[in-house]
Amino acid sequence: MNGRTARRILGPFNRVEGDLEVTLEVADGHITQAWVNSPLYRGFKQILHGKPPMDALVYTPRICGICSVSQSVAAARALAACAGLQSAANGVLATNLILATENLADHLTHFYLFFMPDFARKHYRKQLWFDDIAARFKAQTGSAASEVLKARAELLHITGLLAGKWPHSMAIQPGGVTRPLEAQEKVRLLTLIGAFRQFLQNTLFHDTLEQVSALQNSEQLDAWADAHAESDFGRFLQLARLLQLQNCGHASNNFMSYGAYENSQGDEHKGAHLFARGVWLQDKAQPLNDELIREDVSHSRLNKQNSAKHPYQGSTIIDANEDSGYSWCKVPRLDGQVIEVGAIARQMVDGHPLIRDLVTRDGANVMSRVVARLLELALVTPAMENWARRLQPAQAFCHQAALPDDSQGAGMVEAARGSLGHWLRVKGGRILNYQIIAPTTWNFSPRDSADQPGTLEMALQGTPVGDDAQAAVIIQHIIRSFDPCMVCTVH
Repeated sequence: MNGRTARRILGPFNRVEGDLEVTLEVADGHITQAWVNSPLYRGFKQILHGKPPMDALVYTPRICGICSVSQSVAAARALAACAGLQSAANGVLATNLILATENLADHLTHFYLFFMPDFARKHYRKQLWFDDIAARFKAQTGSAASEVLKARAELLHITGLLAGKWPHSMAIQPGGVTRPLEAQEKVRLLTLIGAFRQFLQNTLFHDTLEQVSALQNSEQLDAWADAHAESDFGRFLQLARLLQLQNCGHASNNFMSYGAYENSQGDEHKGAHLFARGVWLQDKAQPLNDELIREDVSHSRLNKQNSAKHPYQGSTIIDANEDSGYSWCKVPRLDGQVIEVGAIARQMVDGHPLIRDLVTRDGANVMSRVVARLLELALVTPAMENWARRLQPAQAFCHQAALPDDSQGAGMVEAARGSLGHWLRVKGGRILNYQIIAPTTWNFSPRDSADQPGTLEMALQGTPVGDDAQAAVIIQHIIRSFDPCMVCTVH
Protein backbone atom coordinates (compact mmCIF):
# COMPACT_ATOMS: atom_id res chain seq x y z
CA MET A 1 0.00 0.00 0.00
CA ASN A 2 3.03 2.27 -0.14
CA GLY A 3 3.62 4.54 -3.08
CA ARG A 4 2.34 7.84 -4.26
CA THR A 5 -1.38 7.06 -4.58
CA ALA A 6 -3.31 3.80 -4.41
CA ARG A 7 -6.85 2.70 -3.69
CA ARG A 8 -8.03 -0.34 -1.82
CA ILE A 9 -11.46 -1.71 -0.89
CA LEU A 10 -11.76 -3.46 2.48
CA GLY A 11 -14.70 -5.65 3.45
CA PRO A 12 -16.93 -7.26 4.25
CA PHE A 13 -15.78 -7.05 7.88
CA ASN A 14 -16.33 -9.89 10.32
CA ARG A 15 -17.95 -9.51 13.75
CA VAL A 16 -20.13 -6.67 12.41
CA GLU A 17 -23.92 -6.69 12.46
CA GLY A 18 -24.67 -6.33 8.75
CA ASP A 19 -22.48 -5.49 5.74
CA LEU A 20 -19.73 -2.87 5.65
CA GLU A 21 -17.20 -1.88 3.00
CA VAL A 22 -14.51 0.79 3.21
CA THR A 23 -12.59 2.23 0.28
CA LEU A 24 -9.25 3.86 1.11
CA GLU A 25 -6.99 6.20 -0.82
CA VAL A 26 -3.39 5.93 0.29
CA ALA A 27 -0.49 8.24 -0.49
CA ASP A 28 2.99 8.29 1.02
CA GLY A 29 2.12 5.63 3.57
CA HIS A 30 -0.99 7.34 5.01
CA ILE A 31 -4.72 7.18 4.36
CA THR A 32 -5.61 10.43 2.65
CA GLN A 33 -9.32 9.75 2.06
CA ALA A 34 -11.87 7.12 3.01
CA TRP A 35 -15.33 6.25 1.72
CA VAL A 36 -17.61 4.19 3.95
CA ASN A 37 -20.28 2.12 2.21
CA SER A 38 -23.37 0.48 3.72
CA PRO A 39 -24.08 -1.90 0.80
CA LEU A 40 -27.32 -3.57 1.93
CA TYR A 41 -30.64 -1.70 1.69
CA ARG A 42 -33.54 -3.00 3.81
CA GLY A 43 -36.51 -0.61 3.51
CA PHE A 44 -38.26 -0.52 6.90
CA LYS A 45 -39.47 3.02 6.24
CA GLN A 46 -41.34 1.89 3.13
CA ILE A 47 -42.79 -1.06 5.06
CA LEU A 48 -44.19 1.30 7.72
CA HIS A 49 -45.80 3.71 5.27
CA GLY A 50 -49.60 3.42 5.38
CA LYS A 51 -49.67 1.13 8.41
CA PRO A 52 -51.64 1.87 11.62
CA PRO A 53 -49.29 3.87 13.88
CA MET A 54 -49.20 1.26 16.67
CA ASP A 55 -47.78 -1.23 14.15
CA ALA A 56 -44.47 0.60 14.57
CA LEU A 57 -44.11 -1.26 17.87
CA VAL A 58 -44.17 -4.54 15.93
CA TYR A 59 -41.95 -3.63 12.97
CA THR A 60 -39.22 -1.35 14.32
CA PRO A 61 -37.77 -3.74 16.95
CA ARG A 62 -37.10 -6.16 14.10
CA ILE A 63 -34.71 -3.72 12.49
CA CYS A 64 -32.03 -5.31 14.66
CA GLY A 65 -31.62 -8.30 16.95
CA ILE A 66 -28.92 -6.58 19.01
CA CYS A 67 -30.63 -3.29 19.89
CA SER A 68 -34.31 -4.10 19.46
CA VAL A 69 -35.22 -2.59 22.84
CA SER A 70 -33.75 0.75 21.78
CA GLN A 71 -35.92 0.69 18.66
CA SER A 72 -38.97 -0.22 20.79
CA VAL A 73 -38.35 2.65 23.19
CA ALA A 74 -37.85 5.16 20.37
CA ALA A 75 -41.07 4.03 18.66
CA ALA A 76 -43.01 4.11 21.95
CA ARG A 77 -41.78 7.63 22.67
CA ALA A 78 -42.74 8.85 19.20
CA LEU A 79 -46.25 7.43 19.71
CA ALA A 80 -46.44 8.94 23.20
CA ALA A 81 -45.50 12.33 21.76
CA CYS A 82 -48.28 11.98 19.16
CA ALA A 83 -50.78 11.19 21.93
CA GLY A 84 -49.45 13.69 24.47
CA LEU A 85 -49.12 10.77 26.90
CA GLN A 86 -46.98 10.69 30.03
CA SER A 87 -45.61 7.31 31.08
CA ALA A 88 -46.41 5.83 34.49
CA ALA A 89 -43.59 6.30 37.00
CA ASN A 90 -43.15 2.52 37.26
CA GLY A 91 -43.15 2.42 33.47
CA VAL A 92 -40.23 4.87 33.31
CA LEU A 93 -38.22 2.82 35.81
CA ALA A 94 -39.02 -0.49 34.11
CA THR A 95 -38.19 0.92 30.66
CA ASN A 96 -34.88 2.22 32.00
CA LEU A 97 -34.08 -1.21 33.39
CA ILE A 98 -34.97 -3.02 30.16
CA LEU A 99 -33.01 -0.53 28.04
CA ALA A 100 -30.02 -0.53 30.38
CA THR A 101 -29.95 -4.33 30.33
CA GLU A 102 -29.69 -4.33 26.55
CA ASN A 103 -27.13 -1.51 26.48
CA LEU A 104 -24.87 -3.07 29.11
CA ALA A 105 -25.10 -6.48 27.44
CA ASP A 106 -24.05 -4.71 24.24
CA HIS A 107 -21.09 -3.00 25.92
CA LEU A 108 -19.99 -6.34 27.34
CA THR A 109 -20.39 -8.11 23.99
CA HIS A 110 -18.50 -5.39 22.14
CA PHE A 111 -15.51 -5.49 24.47
CA TYR A 112 -15.12 -9.23 24.91
CA LEU A 113 -16.43 -10.72 21.68
CA PHE A 114 -15.93 -7.99 19.04
CA PHE A 115 -13.06 -5.71 20.07
CA MET A 116 -10.52 -7.65 22.14
CA PRO A 117 -10.30 -10.70 19.80
CA ASP A 118 -8.53 -8.46 17.27
CA PHE A 119 -5.48 -8.45 19.58
CA ALA A 120 -5.35 -12.25 19.34
CA ARG A 121 -4.79 -12.10 15.57
CA LYS A 122 -1.59 -13.74 14.32
CA HIS A 123 -0.28 -10.32 13.26
CA TYR A 124 0.60 -9.76 16.94
CA ARG A 125 2.04 -13.24 17.58
CA LYS A 126 5.62 -11.94 18.07
CA GLN A 127 4.59 -9.56 20.87
CA LEU A 128 5.53 -10.58 24.41
CA TRP A 129 1.95 -10.14 25.58
CA PHE A 130 0.38 -12.19 22.78
CA ASP A 131 0.09 -15.59 24.49
CA ASP A 132 -1.69 -14.13 27.52
CA ILE A 133 -4.11 -12.08 25.40
CA ALA A 134 -4.83 -14.93 22.98
CA ALA A 135 -5.51 -17.36 25.83
CA ARG A 136 -7.98 -14.89 27.29
CA PHE A 137 -9.63 -13.23 24.28
CA LYS A 138 -9.14 -15.33 21.14
CA ALA A 139 -12.46 -15.66 19.32
CA GLN A 140 -14.42 -18.76 20.40
CA THR A 141 -11.54 -20.45 22.25
CA GLY A 142 -10.40 -17.75 24.71
CA SER A 143 -11.22 -18.32 28.38
CA ALA A 144 -13.20 -15.06 28.60
CA ALA A 145 -15.88 -16.14 26.13
CA SER A 146 -17.61 -18.74 28.30
CA GLU A 147 -17.54 -16.48 31.37
CA VAL A 148 -18.93 -13.51 29.48
CA LEU A 149 -21.65 -15.42 27.67
CA LYS A 150 -22.86 -16.85 30.99
CA ALA A 151 -22.90 -13.42 32.67
CA ARG A 152 -24.62 -11.86 29.64
CA ALA A 153 -27.30 -14.57 29.54
CA GLU A 154 -28.03 -14.14 33.24
CA LEU A 155 -28.24 -10.37 32.85
CA LEU A 156 -30.76 -10.75 30.03
CA HIS A 157 -33.07 -12.65 32.39
CA ILE A 158 -34.05 -9.12 33.49
CA THR A 159 -35.81 -8.65 30.16
CA GLY A 160 -37.71 -11.86 30.81
CA LEU A 161 -38.98 -10.47 34.11
CA LEU A 162 -39.85 -7.00 32.83
CA ALA A 163 -40.50 -7.46 29.10
CA GLY A 164 -41.47 -11.09 28.67
CA LYS A 165 -38.62 -11.83 26.26
CA TRP A 166 -35.64 -10.43 24.38
CA PRO A 167 -35.36 -9.41 21.60
CA HIS A 168 -38.50 -8.04 19.93
CA SER A 169 -40.64 -7.62 23.03
CA MET A 170 -44.05 -5.97 22.78
CA ALA A 171 -44.04 -5.00 26.46
CA ILE A 172 -42.74 -1.45 25.89
CA GLN A 173 -45.69 0.84 25.15
CA PRO A 174 -46.23 4.61 24.83
CA GLY A 175 -47.49 4.81 28.42
CA GLY A 176 -45.03 2.48 30.10
CA VAL A 177 -44.75 -1.33 30.09
CA THR A 178 -47.45 -3.99 29.98
CA ARG A 179 -45.67 -6.38 32.36
CA PRO A 180 -46.26 -5.34 36.01
CA LEU A 181 -43.77 -6.66 38.54
CA GLU A 182 -44.85 -8.62 41.59
CA ALA A 183 -43.15 -8.21 44.98
CA GLN A 184 -41.27 -11.53 44.84
CA GLU A 185 -40.09 -10.73 41.31
CA LYS A 186 -38.56 -7.50 42.57
CA VAL A 187 -36.31 -9.58 44.82
CA ARG A 188 -35.31 -11.70 41.84
CA LEU A 189 -34.60 -8.54 39.83
CA LEU A 190 -32.26 -7.16 42.49
CA THR A 191 -30.53 -10.53 42.70
CA LEU A 192 -29.85 -10.54 38.96
CA ILE A 193 -28.43 -7.02 39.03
CA GLY A 194 -26.32 -7.89 42.06
CA ALA A 195 -24.88 -10.93 40.28
CA PHE A 196 -23.95 -8.78 37.29
CA ARG A 197 -22.25 -6.29 39.62
CA GLN A 198 -20.19 -9.13 41.05
CA PHE A 199 -19.14 -10.29 37.60
CA LEU A 200 -17.99 -6.79 36.67
CA GLN A 201 -16.13 -6.30 39.94
CA ASN A 202 -14.51 -9.76 40.01
CA THR A 203 -13.71 -10.22 36.31
CA LEU A 204 -13.73 -7.02 34.27
CA PHE A 205 -12.39 -4.56 36.85
CA HIS A 206 -11.01 -6.42 39.89
CA ASP A 207 -12.30 -3.37 41.76
CA THR A 208 -15.59 -1.88 42.92
CA LEU A 209 -17.76 -0.08 40.39
CA GLU A 210 -17.66 3.01 42.58
CA GLN A 211 -13.85 3.15 42.46
CA VAL A 212 -13.85 2.84 38.68
CA SER A 213 -16.57 5.50 38.32
CA ALA A 214 -14.54 7.88 40.49
CA LEU A 215 -11.47 7.96 38.20
CA GLN A 216 -10.91 11.60 37.28
CA ASN A 217 -8.12 11.86 34.72
CA SER A 218 -5.54 10.00 32.64
CA GLU A 219 -2.96 9.97 35.46
CA GLN A 220 -5.41 8.23 37.78
CA LEU A 221 -6.38 5.85 34.99
CA ASP A 222 -2.72 4.93 34.36
CA ALA A 223 -2.15 4.34 38.07
CA TRP A 224 -5.31 2.25 38.26
CA ALA A 225 -4.19 0.17 35.24
CA ASP A 226 -0.85 -0.58 36.93
CA ALA A 227 -2.58 -1.61 40.16
CA HIS A 228 -5.17 -3.79 38.35
CA ALA A 229 -3.08 -5.20 35.52
CA GLU A 230 -4.62 -8.68 35.89
CA SER A 231 -8.15 -7.42 35.30
CA ASP A 232 -9.56 -7.49 31.78
CA PHE A 233 -9.92 -3.70 31.76
CA GLY A 234 -6.34 -3.46 33.00
CA ARG A 235 -5.17 -5.75 30.19
CA PHE A 236 -6.84 -3.49 27.65
CA LEU A 237 -5.30 -0.34 29.14
CA GLN A 238 -1.84 -1.90 29.06
CA LEU A 239 -2.31 -2.81 25.39
CA ALA A 240 -3.64 0.65 24.61
CA ARG A 241 -0.49 2.21 26.04
CA LEU A 242 1.87 -0.19 24.25
CA LEU A 243 0.13 0.22 20.89
CA GLN A 244 -0.58 3.95 21.37
CA LEU A 245 -4.26 3.54 20.57
CA GLN A 246 -4.85 7.08 21.79
CA ASN A 247 -3.22 8.21 18.52
CA CYS A 248 -5.66 6.30 16.27
CA GLY A 249 -9.10 7.20 15.01
CA HIS A 250 -9.43 10.94 15.62
CA ALA A 251 -12.66 12.44 14.24
CA SER A 252 -14.53 15.74 14.63
CA ASN A 253 -14.62 16.00 18.46
CA ASN A 254 -18.23 17.16 18.06
CA PHE A 255 -20.55 15.06 20.22
CA MET A 256 -24.29 14.68 20.77
CA SER A 257 -26.55 12.89 23.22
CA TYR A 258 -30.35 12.79 23.28
CA GLY A 259 -30.18 12.13 27.02
CA ALA A 260 -29.95 8.62 28.47
CA TYR A 261 -32.40 6.99 30.89
CA GLU A 262 -35.33 9.22 31.79
CA ASN A 263 -35.78 10.29 35.38
CA SER A 264 -39.17 9.53 36.89
CA GLN A 265 -41.06 11.69 39.36
CA GLY A 266 -39.31 11.73 42.70
CA ASP A 267 -35.94 10.83 41.22
CA GLU A 268 -33.16 12.23 43.35
CA HIS A 269 -31.00 12.96 40.30
CA LYS A 270 -31.25 16.47 38.91
CA GLY A 271 -32.28 16.99 35.33
CA ALA A 272 -34.43 14.98 32.98
CA HIS A 273 -31.97 12.12 32.41
CA LEU A 274 -29.31 10.09 34.18
CA PHE A 275 -26.89 11.24 31.46
CA ALA A 276 -27.66 14.73 30.17
CA ARG A 277 -29.13 15.71 26.83
CA GLY A 278 -27.01 18.14 24.83
CA VAL A 279 -24.08 18.62 22.49
CA TRP A 280 -20.36 19.23 22.86
CA LEU A 281 -19.30 21.78 20.25
CA GLN A 282 -16.40 24.23 20.16
CA ASP A 283 -14.93 22.63 23.30
CA LYS A 284 -17.95 23.23 25.51
CA ALA A 285 -21.29 21.67 26.43
CA GLN A 286 -24.32 23.32 24.86
CA PRO A 287 -28.08 22.66 24.70
CA LEU A 288 -29.29 20.45 21.86
CA ASN A 289 -31.70 21.94 19.34
CA ASP A 290 -32.91 18.88 17.45
CA GLU A 291 -34.73 21.14 14.95
CA LEU A 292 -31.26 21.71 13.45
CA ILE A 293 -30.92 18.04 12.43
CA ARG A 294 -30.90 17.60 8.66
CA GLU A 295 -30.47 14.55 6.44
CA ASP A 296 -28.47 15.01 3.24
CA VAL A 297 -28.56 12.41 0.46
CA SER A 298 -26.06 13.96 -1.96
CA HIS A 299 -23.74 10.92 -1.78
CA SER A 300 -26.42 8.32 -0.95
CA ARG A 301 -28.09 5.92 -3.37
CA LEU A 302 -31.40 7.66 -2.79
CA ASN A 303 -33.64 9.96 -4.78
CA LYS A 304 -32.05 13.38 -4.52
CA GLN A 305 -33.88 16.15 -2.68
CA ASN A 306 -33.43 19.85 -3.38
CA SER A 307 -31.83 20.36 0.01
CA ALA A 308 -31.03 18.56 3.22
CA LYS A 309 -34.25 18.13 5.20
CA HIS A 310 -35.35 17.60 8.78
CA PRO A 311 -36.60 14.02 9.30
CA TYR A 312 -40.22 15.18 9.57
CA GLN A 313 -39.97 16.44 5.97
CA GLY A 314 -37.52 13.86 4.68
CA SER A 315 -38.15 10.86 2.46
CA THR A 316 -36.34 7.62 1.70
CA ILE A 317 -36.79 6.66 -1.95
CA ILE A 318 -34.14 4.45 -3.47
CA ASP A 319 -32.15 5.22 -6.60
CA ALA A 320 -30.27 2.07 -7.58
CA ASN A 321 -28.25 3.89 -10.26
CA GLU A 322 -24.63 3.22 -9.39
CA ASP A 323 -23.69 6.83 -10.12
CA SER A 324 -26.21 8.27 -7.65
CA GLY A 325 -23.97 7.74 -4.61
CA TYR A 326 -21.69 5.25 -2.89
CA SER A 327 -23.76 4.18 0.15
CA TRP A 328 -27.36 3.42 1.10
CA CYS A 329 -26.74 5.38 4.31
CA LYS A 330 -28.10 8.92 4.59
CA VAL A 331 -25.99 11.82 5.85
CA PRO A 332 -27.28 13.26 9.13
CA ARG A 333 -25.76 16.55 10.26
CA LEU A 334 -26.51 18.91 13.14
CA ASP A 335 -26.52 22.48 11.85
CA GLY A 336 -24.10 21.30 9.17
CA GLN A 337 -21.68 19.79 11.71
CA VAL A 338 -20.23 16.27 11.55
CA ILE A 339 -21.26 14.65 14.84
CA GLU A 340 -20.00 11.61 16.76
CA VAL A 341 -22.41 9.66 18.97
CA GLY A 342 -21.94 6.83 21.45
CA ALA A 343 -20.83 6.31 25.04
CA ILE A 344 -17.98 8.78 24.61
CA ALA A 345 -20.48 11.41 23.42
CA ARG A 346 -22.83 10.73 26.36
CA GLN A 347 -20.02 11.14 28.87
CA MET A 348 -18.59 14.23 27.19
CA VAL A 349 -22.00 15.90 27.23
CA ASP A 350 -22.76 14.75 30.77
CA GLY A 351 -19.36 15.92 31.97
CA HIS A 352 -17.63 12.84 33.34
CA PRO A 353 -14.16 14.17 34.28
CA LEU A 354 -12.20 11.13 33.07
CA ILE A 355 -13.66 11.16 29.56
CA ARG A 356 -13.39 14.93 29.25
CA ASP A 357 -9.75 14.74 30.31
CA LEU A 358 -8.94 11.94 27.85
CA VAL A 359 -10.61 13.78 24.96
CA THR A 360 -9.07 17.12 25.91
CA ARG A 361 -5.60 15.54 25.83
CA ASP A 362 -5.85 13.33 22.75
CA GLY A 363 -9.26 13.83 21.13
CA ALA A 364 -11.75 11.04 20.65
CA ASN A 365 -9.79 7.94 19.67
CA VAL A 366 -9.79 4.15 19.78
CA MET A 367 -8.75 3.99 23.43
CA SER A 368 -11.11 6.65 24.79
CA ARG A 369 -14.14 5.20 22.99
CA VAL A 370 -13.59 1.81 24.62
CA VAL A 371 -12.89 3.36 28.02
CA ALA A 372 -16.18 5.28 27.81
CA ARG A 373 -18.16 2.10 27.13
CA LEU A 374 -16.57 0.23 30.02
CA LEU A 375 -17.04 3.24 32.27
CA GLU A 376 -20.76 3.12 31.53
CA LEU A 377 -20.88 -0.45 32.85
CA ALA A 378 -19.60 0.94 36.16
CA LEU A 379 -21.94 3.95 36.11
CA VAL A 380 -25.21 2.36 34.99
CA THR A 381 -25.23 -0.84 37.07
CA PRO A 382 -25.63 1.06 40.39
CA ALA A 383 -28.35 3.19 38.74
CA MET A 384 -30.15 -0.05 37.83
CA GLU A 385 -30.04 -1.11 41.47
CA ASN A 386 -31.62 2.22 42.40
CA TRP A 387 -34.37 1.95 39.77
CA ALA A 388 -35.19 -1.61 40.84
CA ARG A 389 -35.52 -0.64 44.50
CA ARG A 390 -37.90 2.18 43.61
CA LEU A 391 -40.36 0.04 41.67
CA GLN A 392 -43.77 -0.10 43.36
CA PRO A 393 -45.44 -3.43 42.44
CA ALA A 394 -48.88 -2.33 43.69
CA GLN A 395 -48.98 0.75 41.42
CA ALA A 396 -49.62 1.23 37.69
CA PHE A 397 -46.93 0.33 35.17
CA CYS A 398 -48.70 1.71 32.08
CA HIS A 399 -51.04 4.60 31.19
CA GLN A 400 -53.36 4.59 28.17
CA ALA A 401 -54.49 7.30 25.75
CA ALA A 402 -56.11 7.42 22.31
CA LEU A 403 -53.90 8.33 19.39
CA PRO A 404 -55.15 11.28 17.29
CA ASP A 405 -55.87 10.63 13.61
CA ASP A 406 -53.54 13.49 12.65
CA SER A 407 -50.37 14.11 14.66
CA GLN A 408 -46.62 13.96 14.70
CA GLY A 409 -44.06 13.04 17.32
CA ALA A 410 -40.41 12.20 17.79
CA GLY A 411 -38.91 9.46 19.94
CA MET A 412 -35.29 9.95 20.98
CA VAL A 413 -33.24 7.48 22.95
CA GLU A 414 -29.64 6.56 23.63
CA ALA A 415 -28.81 3.07 22.39
CA ALA A 416 -25.49 1.47 23.31
CA ARG A 417 -23.90 2.87 20.14
CA GLY A 418 -25.39 6.34 20.53
CA SER A 419 -28.30 8.56 19.58
CA LEU A 420 -31.32 6.90 17.95
CA GLY A 421 -34.26 8.97 16.69
CA HIS A 422 -37.68 8.05 15.28
CA TRP A 423 -39.77 10.77 13.63
CA LEU A 424 -43.42 9.85 13.01
CA ARG A 425 -46.16 11.67 11.10
CA VAL A 426 -49.74 10.34 11.19
CA LYS A 427 -52.53 11.41 8.85
CA GLY A 428 -56.02 9.93 8.73
CA GLY A 429 -55.08 7.33 11.30
CA ARG A 430 -52.24 5.93 9.17
CA ILE A 431 -48.48 6.44 9.07
CA LEU A 432 -47.77 9.16 6.52
CA ASN A 433 -44.03 9.29 7.11
CA TYR A 434 -41.62 7.43 9.41
CA GLN A 435 -37.96 8.42 9.42
CA ILE A 436 -35.22 6.85 11.54
CA ILE A 437 -31.66 8.00 12.20
CA ALA A 438 -29.63 5.29 13.91
CA PRO A 439 -26.34 5.79 15.78
CA THR A 440 -24.29 4.17 13.02
CA THR A 441 -26.02 6.47 10.52
CA TRP A 442 -24.36 9.36 12.35
CA ASN A 443 -20.97 7.66 12.70
CA PHE A 444 -20.78 5.85 9.33
CA SER A 445 -22.39 8.38 7.01
CA PRO A 446 -20.95 9.17 3.59
CA ARG A 447 -19.95 12.67 2.57
CA ASP A 448 -22.43 15.55 2.55
CA SER A 449 -23.11 18.19 -0.09
CA ALA A 450 -20.17 20.24 1.23
CA ASP A 451 -17.96 17.14 0.73
CA GLN A 452 -17.40 16.82 4.47
CA PRO A 453 -16.48 13.22 5.27
CA GLY A 454 -18.54 11.30 7.81
CA THR A 455 -17.22 10.52 11.29
CA LEU A 456 -15.57 7.19 10.47
CA GLU A 457 -14.29 8.52 7.15
CA MET A 458 -12.69 11.37 9.11
CA ALA A 459 -11.33 8.97 11.76
CA LEU A 460 -9.54 6.90 9.12
CA GLN A 461 -7.86 9.87 7.43
CA GLY A 462 -4.21 10.30 8.34
CA THR A 463 -3.80 6.74 9.58
CA PRO A 464 -0.33 5.38 8.79
CA VAL A 465 -0.68 2.13 6.89
CA GLY A 466 2.84 0.71 6.48
CA ASP A 467 2.63 -2.89 5.31
CA ASP A 468 -0.70 -4.47 4.42
CA ALA A 469 -0.98 -6.62 7.55
CA GLN A 470 -0.31 -3.72 9.92
CA ALA A 471 -2.71 -1.48 8.01
CA ALA A 472 -5.51 -4.02 8.19
CA VAL A 473 -5.16 -4.42 11.96
CA ILE A 474 -5.07 -0.68 12.74
CA ILE A 475 -8.03 -0.03 10.45
CA GLN A 476 -9.93 -2.83 12.20
CA HIS A 477 -9.23 -1.26 15.61
CA ILE A 478 -10.53 2.12 14.42
CA ILE A 479 -13.68 0.74 12.85
CA ARG A 480 -14.34 -1.59 15.78
CA SER A 481 -14.05 1.27 18.28
CA PHE A 482 -17.35 2.61 16.87
CA ASP A 483 -19.01 -0.87 17.11
CA PRO A 484 -20.79 -0.66 13.75
CA CYS A 485 -24.34 -1.98 13.46
CA MET A 486 -24.99 -1.71 9.75
CA VAL A 487 -28.45 -3.31 9.75
CA CYS A 488 -29.67 -0.35 11.82
CA THR A 489 -27.84 2.06 9.52
CA VAL A 490 -29.69 0.83 6.43
CA HIS A 491 -33.00 0.07 8.19
